[in-house]
Amino acid sequence: MTLSNLMNFDRPAMAEFFCNLGEKRFRAEQVVKWIHQLGVADFDAMTNLGKNLRAVLQHTAEVAPPAVLGEQWSADGTCKWLMRLGDGNAIETVFIPETERVTLCVSSQVGCALNCSFCATARQGFARNLGPAEIIGQLWAANERLRTFGAPRVTNVVMMGMGEPLLNYDAVVTAMNLMLDDFAYGLSRRRVTLSTAGHVSGIDRLKEDCPVSLAVSLHATTDTLRDTLVPLNKKYPIAKLLNACRRYVADAPRTRVTFEYTLIDGVNDSDKDADRLAALVADVPCKINLIPFNLFEGTIYRRPPRLRIDRFRETLLSRGLFTVTRTTRGDDIDAACGQLAGQVQDRTRRAQRYRCHRTADVH
Repeated sequence: MTLSNLMNFDRPAMAEFFCNLGEKRFRAEQVVKWIHQLGVADFDAMTNLGKNLRAVLQHTAEVAPPAVLGEQWSADGTCKWLMRLGDGNAIETVFIPETERVTLCVSSQVGCALNCSFCATARQGFARNLGPAEIIGQLWAANERLRTFGAPRVTNVVMMGMGEPLLNYDAVVTAMNLMLDDFAYGLSRRRVTLSTAGHVSGIDRLKEDCPVSLAVSLHATTDTLRDTLVPLNKKYPIAKLLNACRRYVADAPRTRVTFEYTLIDGVNDSDKDADRLAALVADVPCKINLIPFNLFEGTIYRRPPRLRIDRFRETLLSRGLFTVTRTTRGDDIDAACGQLAGQVQDRTRRAQRYRCHRTADVH
């Protein structure tokens, strides 16, 4: 008999599960709180459930987050967890401690199907989407690890790990609903951020279903260059993407889109690029995160000199755009932005094709 993993259910789905057992809907609130707020996975420890119900759950259900397979600590306090899935794949999740918040970078897919040229995750190819339990389970497992260290719980979640979240829409929204649920993690919408490479139809759906903070990986100021860096641009070019961003914040006057812009030496870091970027987003309520490119094995790209990064930022600031240069965290353990790889059973065979291509270049 296959057990139902209760981590796959947000509160409405949990209520339906208990109704199907002949129980009252309020059991969903109790069990969601036990699992996600209190970190309890043992039904016998859920003491406000009747003994008979606990016995039924033992035979019909389970609480099964991903298991922590490996742990690496950076000199700057960042931690990367390798989390094992049930099919031989493994994903990476990154814990980033800061003075006033504790951030977790969560993966949504095993690998990534988008093939962005400057990203190590893309180089691994793509295996499959994660289920809701495998997404929210990263947060559950992180909080349990932090508890063993006596550290504070996660306060902020960024869907910026492996994969494109909007290509795994239903599972991601289910997981984010649990992040926002006061009976679960109780995070505010501004403390949950979804980062997308620019999936326009997904952005429009998200606005209606679960309007969390939105981050958009822009990385280029012309369609010609963005087609190379972010191939999804061929389907959703910059003009369409920016219109979606405008729609996303149209009815929320205090909300801003975060534009992520990875600076790559000699590729997208010129004065003209900075001028074009300022013009493109001038009428979009936004802030800009500049991300100095993070190296990974086999890449042809390089990080710009510090003076060039600073000059790019100053140009944007002079145009009245709120701009920060993201501090690189965890690059000594390959946990920085664009470096996550995991262990991917690549059904796209992209990694194999890349190795063959590299070998051909050498010879």
